[in-house]
Amino acid sequence: MKNVVLLGSTGSIGTSAIKVAGDLPDHIRLIGLAAGENADALGRQARELRPDAICINNVSKSAYLEEHVPAPVRVFSGAEGLIRLATLPEADLVLLAIVGTAGLLPALAAIRAGKDIAVASKEILVMAGHIIMSEARRHGVKVLTVDSEHSAVFQCLRGEKTEHIRRIWLTASGGPFRNTPKNQFREITVERALKHPSWRMGRKITIDSATMFNKGLEMIEARWLFDVDIEKVGVVIHPQSIVHSFVEFIDGSFLAQLSTPDMCLPIQYALTYPIRFQSERVTTNLFKLGTLEFEEPDAGRFPAIELARTAGRAGGTMPAVFNAANEIAVDQFCSRAIRFDQIPEVVQKTMENHEVIVNPPMDEIIRADARAREFAYGTCRAETPPSAIT
Repeated sequence: MKNVVLLGSTGSIGTSAIKVAGDLPDHIRLIGLAAGENADALGRQARELRPDAICINNVSKSAYLEEHVPAPVRVFSGAEGLIRLATLPEADLVLLAIVGTAGLLPALAAIRAGKDIAVASKEILVMAGHIIMSEARRHGVKVLTVDSEHSAVFQCLRGEKTEHIRRIWLTASGGPFRNTPKNQFREITVERALKHPSWRMGRKITIDSATMFNKGLEMIEARWLFDVDIEKVGVVIHPQSIVHSFVEFIDGSFLAQLSTPDMCLPIQYALTYPIRFQSERVTTNLFKLGTLEFEEPDAGRFPAIELARTAGRAGGTMPAVFNAANEIAVDQFCSRAIRFDQIPEVVQKTMENHEVIVNPPMDEIIRADARAREFAYGTCRAETPPSAIT
């Protein structure tokens, strides 16, 4: 039995993780659940699953939960509550599925308390990969991943040595605009950008898939997770989303992990690692797959990949700036303050405005994040959106 704390239980990753735990009641117990704002959903989860404790990030909603959650479930709140949940003595693993920077401090607290962590929040490794991985080595804990691409790489690298890696290839569906001419990008609406061809995801990651900023973030994550130089991480377009990633080795061999696209599979692998348990939730029929296609990304239409490589090369505070500027640009696009094609422009301008701090402590990373958000927001508000998106 593995005791798991789930931070971000009401989001898409969190609800999938609850399904996985329900499939394996003899092997996974959810002892802690946390949500940001959705007190009703968190309360329902607490009544159904009876964890030891829950946490709502919005402090004003804690009283409501205390009235609607049965004893002996404890109710925590705010940033301090997240850390209390992440360091529950009985916890074996903390799954971090919180959007944004809120997962950084709970991740560090869990590591320092000797807990393995499973990362679904890209910001944790993008912003502070050097700190997270260093602390994990120092405390002898595992950093696992529930991203389908990184889970695939992790599975392909079991038993292999880092020095034998020639290149890690992260697959990308190409999103809904893989074949859209670049001169039409300025006309892309929010509604069109939210229609992903392969995956059902939250708003932010769906837009990131359309711009391919999700691949840029994953490149920086992979650099830290697998201890390779950013130049050894590449992206390949694979519209069917069946091959979740490849590893190319120095002898010319490739290993890949394949399955029907369903986040329950990488979530289960992270929660039960190093053991595989039988599950019928994800099934793949090889005879119905048909053709698997692979293409090189168009750097002109999708500048996010090269911007990510630039951020990864610069290191220090630059990946945090890359992430923060993209978050603001996506939010402003969804608010119709900027056009779709202006998202990478905002990120590039913000990166160009930033002076990198090498080997920054956590407080400096957080300051760089805040400054980047302010600059990116000002850049967005200075733009005038066309009537096509108003």
